[in-house]
Amino acid sequence: MKEHPDKPSSGEKDRKFVTALARGLDVLRAFEPRENLLGNQEIARRTGLPKPTVTRLTYTLTKLGYLSYNKELERYQLGMGVLALGYATLANFGIRQIARPYMQELAEQVNASVALGAREKLSMMYLDHRRASSEVTLRLDIGSRIPIGTTAMGRAFLAALPEVERGYLMTHLERRLGTDEWPGVRAGIEHGCEQYAKHGYVTSVGDWEREVNAVGVPLVETTNGDVFAFNVGAPAFLLSHERLENEVAPRLKYLVQNVQAAITRI
Repeated sequence: MKEHPDKPSSGEKDRKFVTALARGLDVLRAFEPRENLLGNQEIARRTGLPKPTVTRLTYTLTKLGYLSYNKELERYQLGMGVLALGYATLANFGIRQIARPYMQELAEQVNASVALGAREKLSMMYLDHRRASSEVTLRLDIGSRIPIGTTAMGRAFLAALPEVERGYLMTHLERRLGTDEWPGVRAGIEHGCEQYAKHGYVTSVGDWEREVNAVGVPLVETTNGDVFAFNVGAPAFLLSHERLENEVAPRLKYLVQNVQAAITRI
């Protein structure tokens, strides 16, 4: 199975680490908002686990209510147990409630999507997402996962990390992407770090999706050091590079300042 930064590597021995539990969580992570019906073969491919292992895990997770099985399609989908955990988790992210009105206001002002996310393995996961009423919608919503290395949100997150932590994640990202794809992704991340140091924001201009432009700004909670990231994104014909930097980036920085101030007052 592929290594990732949220578990001990194959060379590490950690007697407290429960491999069976980690594998079960890997199965649940295989499901995405736009692909919510998966068979054992597809889950095995996505997780790198042997199919017999996946079969046992999906059976157990179904018995516990974390998966449900569609007999007609012979596919699994996330069950109510996961939904309950998800709502409980999101409810504990006070930053969502604080940021939401600011996000909606900005979405209407710039006619674009505004999102809040956090790292999930080597991806960024949307914790909240606000849209303008007249926006040409990007097909993303709460729970969606986007790449950490090519998106404005991901680059903003990486730019805000201490250098050692960023290097650790980049090492794992290099292993995943390989020698062909990694050099371009690394250059984008390094450029994002330079942008953030100089301007306080990070951009992605057609780097993730050719016709999508976005700007990202991180937020670091001063109480516990948790790092979140906000982004504003839209199709390139609505959000040019010039508008991104001259209008949208300053507004997003102001949003993050307001959210940071509100969190500090709690």
